[in-house]
Amino acid sequence: AFADRPFHGNGAAVVRLSHPVDDPWMQALARSLNQSETAFLLSWGDQWLLRWFTPECEVPLCGHATLGALLALGHWGDVSAGQPFCFHTRSGPLPVQLDAGASGRGSLELPSSGLRPAPVPGDLETVLAEHLATAAEAFWTSPLGYVVALLPAHTPLAGPLQLATALNGDLRNGLVLMQAAGTAAEGEKVGAESPDYRLRFFAPGLGIDEDPVTGSAHALVAPWWLERLGRHRVVGWQCSDRPGGMVCEAASSGMIRLIGTGHLLWDGFLRTAPPPWDASSSPDSGAAERARLSWHSLLPPG
Repeated sequence: AFADRPFHGNGAAVVRLSHPVDDPWMQALARSLNQSETAFLLSWGDQWLLRWFTPECEVPLCGHATLGALLALGHWGDVSAGQPFCFHTRSGPLPVQLDAGASGRGSLELPSSGLRPAPVPGDLETVLAEHLATAAEAFWTSPLGYVVALLPAHTPLAGPLQLATALNGDLRNGLVLMQAAGTAAEGEKVGAESPDYRLRFFAPGLGIDEDPVTGSAHALVAPWWLERLGRHRVVGWQCSDRPGGMVCEAASSGMIRLIGTGHLLWDGFLRTAPPPWDASSSPDSGAAERARLSWHSLLPPG
């Protein structure tokens, strides 16, 4: 997801379920598939429910696996290009749409929880000095749990950068390092557009040492870049070892619309079936009801 060709961007597995499944089975499958996120889709009447699991835990929001889920449904013929709909998730309904004019392209709207200015933590100052020979120009926390540091534009943010083992405390649950893009490097293009900013994202506390291209992080910081640059749309680039990017726009919903492309690498069937939906045939008679209630909680009231 969020790449213009295969083997770039962020990998996601997308699993379409035939019935509600309990959390332990989904977590075990996500750990086995070992992508930064595995998306689980469930059709509930005329609604689509969506959840995301890293190899270690369920997460409340994920951009690239949402794009992956959208493209997978298009590939399977379950949704049509140009027809907007919503995924119902733990972060509320997320509007999505397949691009009618370009195969493998879609848009999704994610909430942006807002940045809260804060002093730069001392342990982050040490990490930046030791690994990048730089200091943060600004620092923010967020309700999403991610922390964000703005680095000087001249900082060599691209290239080898192993930070996971150096991070402690809250920094382990989502550290965004970002900078103004300046002159675009070779290959830094989203379609024909050069990036306005770059970032990298580290979350070893979620089982992700580094996430290649992180939609939720771009949705979080995009409003700051929109305001700083005085625009209604900006282009974000993630300069990881599997680089990719997206267009970020302010949506009328108050959320951030991310527009990007993705590529299907494989399609098939799981050989390990999920637990039975019929509670009478399950060794744990309450498992089916717990699974039903867990998924049903994603639907809006009423």
